[in-house]
Amino acid sequence: MLKSAVKVRRRRSKSSMNSVAQAEVSSAPEYYSKAIGRALDVLGYFSDSETTLNLTELVKMSGIPEASLFRILLTLEYHHYLQRNPDGSYQMAPKVLFGTLHERADNVRQKIHSLLINLNQRFDETVSLAYLFGDKIQVIDVLEAFNEVRATNTLGKLLPPHCSSMAKAITAFQPQDRTDRIVQVYGLVRFTENTIIERLALLKEYEQIRRNGWSMEREESSKGICCFGAPVFNEKQHAVAAISVMCPLIRLTPEREKKLIQALVQTSQKASATLQLNHPSAS
Repeated sequence: MLKSAVKVRRRRSKSSMNSVAQAEVSSAPEYYSKAIGRALDVLGYFSDSETTLNLTELVKMSGIPEASLFRILLTLEYHHYLQRNPDGSYQMAPKVLFGTLHERADNVRQKIHSLLINLNQRFDETVSLAYLFGDKIQVIDVLEAFNEVRATNTLGKLLPPHCSSMAKAITAFQPQDRTDRIVQVYGLVRFTENTIIERLALLKEYEQIRRNGWSMEREESSKGICCFGAPVFNEKQHAVAAISVMCPLIRLTPEREKKLIQALVQTSQKASATLQLNHPSAS
């Protein structure tokens, strides 16, 4: 038994793993499976539903020999953790994507929650955070105003991409095919007489949002309410989230509106910088 243990150590010391992976394995539990660990490491390179990587790219990123990596990819595909595209690239399969997105959404919420607090306290209006889950946009954080008359939001609420400021802010910065899917999934439902239900008019508004860097919803989903939204970009410059400030129209003057928008955009920029801080490769 002692001889076999020595042999295992020798094989590990001669492996072609990079120094980071080698350090991780050396600190792992006694019965750690290197094969499973490698497969999980490969999954970790797929950061979201839009990430597609081919064999060559993954070899460079992981340092795993091509033949070994091909077997890992084939196994992950067979068990529906990855799916292979017609061009030979791979992306995360739906059954993995759902749990991964929720984990990343919670990580985003934790990192920028303090920024939401500052915005909420500065204006005493309801501040929210939404996240893009596949082709749906959902509220993941809400800080209510203390005013007796206030706009409210609901955790877990699915947001319409045509009449929610946060959903507009996220959808406007997606590739065209994904924008189309997000709009199609929700549908152009009329909530008030101000709701945009014409596709061409909506696309025109998305163009305006991209130019401005922020979005607005004025009595489009609910009467008497105005809401401003701004996108949050991750380390890959993908708009994965958005922040909003909601307030009743009775409290909104032109001067206050200008201050709200300015503060919101500054907060969203700080939030994006926070997400990108530990990802030097994003530059």
